[in-house]
Amino acid sequence: MKTNSVITIGRQYGSGGREIGQKLAKDLGIECYDKELLAVAAKESGICKELFENHDEKPTNSFLYSLAMDSYTLSYGANSYFDMPLNHKVFLAQFDAIKKIADKGPCVIVGRCADYALAEYKNAIHVFIHADMKSKIRRISRIYDLTDNKAKDMIVKKDKDRASYYNYYTNKKWGDICGYQFSIDSGTLGIDGAVEILKHYISLRENGRDKTI
Repeated sequence: MKTNSVITIGRQYGSGGREIGQKLAKDLGIECYDKELLAVAAKESGICKELFENHDEKPTNSFLYSLAMDSYTLSYGANSYFDMPLNHKVFLAQFDAIKKIADKGPCVIVGRCADYALAEYKNAIHVFIHADMKSKIRRISRIYDLTDNKAKDMIVKKDKDRASYYNYYTNKKWGDICGYQFSIDSGTLGIDGAVEILKHYISLRENGRDKTI
């Protein structure tokens, strides 16, 4: 199956969103960007990769949304960009990298507010992956060899961080199904089932028949 779409994947921690994105990209014969996006943003911006990793989907209490967006609109032409805290520059560099990646052609981009960055892209499909807590605990405890309680604590913290980051940097609410075109329960469908459903949806959408779902 070939595609002309750019698929963005928002995901709850432990829902398998990254694995779903990777398998979907492999089946479609396109690239998947998760942590790889950080390397692209670092190369394009000249900011060291470690700084992107340190700020990756982590909330900040000092972000001035209007200042950042004003600077972005001015293509970094104002002095305000150079006066920005580093975490603001990291976000904007990542924002630019997402657009440049999408401009190159079909791909899958996991997390990092990609749905917001590509809101105006006609060929973008925005997906959110979620699962029940029991399924997420089972997955995280298996991957990281944790007790159920520790796995749950990690899930709650990670999702809180992701929600804070997303809500701060966008004008949307993380996980709100109205902000996405498709939402999938991986706890019910499993990883492979979620991939198959996504492939079917993408095919219908590209053929102009997505309203039948």
